[in-house]
Amino acid sequence: MSETTLEKTATPAPGKVRRLGDRKSATALTQHVIEIISDSGEGAQRCGQALGAIAARMGNGVWTDEIIPAEIRPPARSVAGASGNRIRLGSRQVTNGGDETDFVVAFNEQVLLGRVRAGELKPGCIILLESMWRDDADPKIAESYAETYARLVAEGYKVHEVPMERECRALVSDARRGKNMFALGMICNIYSLDLPLAREQIALTFGKKAASVIKTNVMLLEAGYHWADVNLDFRFRIPAVRASEPQIVVNGNTALALGILASGMEICAMYPITPATSASHYLSDVFEKVGGVVHQAEDEIAACAFAIGASYAGKCAVTITSGPGYSLKQEAIGLATMAEIPLVVVNVQRGGPSTGQPTKAEQGDLLAAMFGSHGDAPKVVMAASTIEDCFYSIITARKIAEMFNMVVVVLSDASLAASQTPFTRPRFSEAWVAPPVDQSPVPPGAKPYDWDPVTGLARRFIPGQPNGMHTVTGLAHDRLSHVAYDADTNEESLRARSLKLAALAKTLKAPPVFGDAEGDLLLIGWGSTKGTIEEAVERMRAEGAKVSSMHLRFLQPMSPGIKDVMARFKKVMTIESNWSDRLDDEIIDETNRRYSAVAMLLRARYLVDVDCWSQVRGQPIKPSAICDAIRKKLRQ
Repeated sequence: MSETTLEKTATPAPGKVRRLGDRKSATALTQHVIEIISDSGEGAQRCGQALGAIAARMGNGVWTDEIIPAEIRPPARSVAGASGNRIRLGSRQVTNGGDETDFVVAFNEQVLLGRVRAGELKPGCIILLESMWRDDADPKIAESYAETYARLVAEGYKVHEVPMERECRALVSDARRGKNMFALGMICNIYSLDLPLAREQIALTFGKKAASVIKTNVMLLEAGYHWADVNLDFRFRIPAVRASEPQIVVNGNTALALGILASGMEICAMYPITPATSASHYLSDVFEKVGGVVHQAEDEIAACAFAIGASYAGKCAVTITSGPGYSLKQEAIGLATMAEIPLVVVNVQRGGPSTGQPTKAEQGDLLAAMFGSHGDAPKVVMAASTIEDCFYSIITARKIAEMFNMVVVVLSDASLAASQTPFTRPRFSEAWVAPPVDQSPVPPGAKPYDWDPVTGLARRFIPGQPNGMHTVTGLAHDRLSHVAYDADTNEESLRARSLKLAALAKTLKAPPVFGDAEGDLLLIGWGSTKGTIEEAVERMRAEGAKVSSMHLRFLQPMSPGIKDVMARFKKVMTIESNWSDRLDDEIIDETNRRYSAVAMLLRARYLVDVDCWSQVRGQPIKPSAICDAIRKKLRQ
């Protein structure tokens, strides 16, 4: 992290309080990672979201990650109950959450301990800690606070006690519902963020509330800003460059929902499941305004069946879920595959298996998405790699689903779902939208499954088309959709459905290489790891390493040219957030090692010695961890 002093002014003498308006020296940074953490319900997540939006409007690069406890309502003041937001601010575009945290605002010492024990805080991290617990009426709480404070100071953290409760109570009766805006004000002052812009953001954040609510929150914001100005003797500035084009700041789930709107799909059927639910929440607010329908079914199976029925009737529908819900949909997905009904399925992956870790990030569903169904049920599998890509992937998925009459699975994950970053506001294109349904008479003699011998494609019949009447079945069937169990017909239909994947693959381009086209090591990733991998590659190339990366958007079918790219590097290694055995474990060797998902797929398809490095800690992988893995691989 590079630092230079922009403004040099005298700081107050020891023991003196700074007067409001005194100028402080602002240390220029290229980037910083900030956390706001509290018990659930204290508004730390909203504070972080507002901070990210303010910084983005100023022109900073921003990436926010929600810190969500595993339990819906964990006990107050519990180590495992940290709830909040992690915000990385940069002087240029930011594509991931970065490494350890530089600055923390904590509403109690227990949630702070949870972050310390998880290794999330950088040595010497600056901490603003709510001081009310030092004098708590419960002696155990007061003792816990004093011991934790002393320990943190002894370990080198720069801890500043802040009387947030006291300051907020001077303004509002319920300080618990005001600290987040007080904290936001302090951070705006510390990071030289524009106060009028922060006021505007609060008006946007609470726009649906009464004017008195907005006024109160602005008052709390200003109180925090002024308190930091008077009482803290440090200040930072991260240079910002305003974007030349309009930007939007949304999370991955909202980007998915916007993609559904832009694609022309009109039906979304779903059942609530973490971390996918907020996509349908957004659609529920806006979909009806453009003629869309959000159907909340009684369960995951019904949601998928509803979407299939809507698509059969002439629409192209989408169903949104997460890992456990995707498992329940598998039989219905098989029906859509057999009947060749277009369907888009979004799987926002979470930690598993079983109930697993509903609020944590993982890339564990890829093989289930590709091969989970019974029988041979080929489907297209894509993975969104950025928040912006969440938007465009849905548009692409709808087009493929209707063009090939196939199921298209779009994989996102918890890392993208709740993270926010600015990207260029999409400019609407007519090419995104689904074409009108063809309801003209079916030519005499046409068959509902008249598979093309080269591509496997067949014309889509819509219920009600003259001459198009036929019975749809999930049983094995012939070109007329008559149930047929004979060997030749069965193989003919299997061949046709498989040829569709081959036909799609012929239309794809080789994934671009980030870095040089050849070298010592090629990293291959997919999904939400893209920004982190590329930042790690940039760091290592700056050290002189001959390392590049390639990111896969299509997992089934894979794009052409991948083998040719791999051949230009001495070593190839995937970076994934799903499990792979570690060779330094005593009983693991090359004969019994389990490889991570994409490494396994690449080894099987291309017969190339692809190594893998994975990390499954329930949180986004950090660039520094990938750098360490690169160094280790290059030494081998």
